[in-house]
Amino acid sequence: MNYIQQEICALNGSTVFMNGSFTHPEHLTVNKSFWVIDPVKGVDPPDLSTVSSFSGRVEYFDDKNNNFALKLRNVMKKDEHEYCFRVLTDVEGQKWMRTPGIKLRVTELLVESPGEVTEIESAVLTCKTTCSLTDPTFIWYKDGRPLTTETIQKNQQLHLQTVSSEDAGSYSCAVRGSEHLPSTAQTLRVRHPPKSISVSISPSGGIVEGSSVNLTCSSDGDPPVENYTWFKEGGDSPVGSGQSFSIINITADHTGLYYCEAQNAVGVQNGSVMIGVQSRWMKKRDAGSDQDGSDQDDVQYATVTHSRSRPVETAGDASSGAPDHDDDVQYATVRTGRKPDVVIRSDQQEELQYTSVTFHHRHADAAATGSQKVDEASVIYDRIK
Repeated sequence: MNYIQQEICALNGSTVFMNGSFTHPEHLTVNKSFWVIDPVKGVDPPDLSTVSSFSGRVEYFDDKNNNFALKLRNVMKKDEHEYCFRVLTDVEGQKWMRTPGIKLRVTELLVESPGEVTEIESAVLTCKTTCSLTDPTFIWYKDGRPLTTETIQKNQQLHLQTVSSEDAGSYSCAVRGSEHLPSTAQTLRVRHPPKSISVSISPSGGIVEGSSVNLTCSSDGDPPVENYTWFKEGGDSPVGSGQSFSIINITADHTGLYYCEAQNAVGVQNGSVMIGVQSRWMKKRDAGSDQDGSDQDDVQYATVTHSRSRPVETAGDASSGAPDHDDDVQYATVRTGRKPDVVIRSDQQEELQYTSVTFHHRHADAAATGSQKVDEASVIYDRIK
């Protein structure tokens, strides 16, 4: 009598087959054959199919060539025994049982993981067993989904090179052909600097002088962000700290780019937001609101030039010596900066905007009397209220 296997390693919950063959003298007839466990010398062991703990899970096979097999379904840890085949013949005392038999070992799959790694490092996960399975092909899962075929390892290991935050998750393994018996999942945590920094601003609409603004910084760092620091572009010193930063009674001086610096135990990253401040006067103008008597419209002069014409003397003028002081005033363009739909009260001063204003003396051919030479003078006004 011979057994094909001496030891079998099986997954918990799987089905196993134990096989062998025997020969006997031709003058003997086999009356019965069956399997037993853990035989003891001098004691007749019971037929395995009659043992209550194996009920419904055992099936025998044999053929005319004296090959035999045992099929054991849904194996469990408590099924770890030595299994032997026993033959009884029609001649008293002619019975055989081969020992040692086949040893059954039952294992579960267990993922051995580093548990925690830092981004850009490498990680090795191992699908461990307590006994050696026969030529297994391991399959790996991340968050319940099979990984690509490149990650299938016959040496039971999964190698993650240059780990990124995307590699974080729950990993489990299984053996091809027994995918319904996966291991318990193990979590791999990937430590990384703050990422996806976002800065929100409240209120989200236009910011008007005198109002309050709140900035909030968020990120997905692991471990969570410990410190938030706020800076304004152009400045070396922080303007605030904490996940939120508020500006009360905002003015035009607060206009600019603000940075949120998020820091955890692994690294630092920042995000930014631009703050633009609108004056109350511009807000009112944009809304088309009426102006009261206290508001004056601006008067702007692009160019204002005051000049005298070249002096021309006549005989009569030289004797009189009287200068001509009458000036003509000409306006090239005059326009108001007020919108046409704004009502101006009688007590308001209207702002006027001149593209060009020029003063000229009469020319000699229009003068009735002579004049004396006067220096030219020019005046440029940038803004007059």
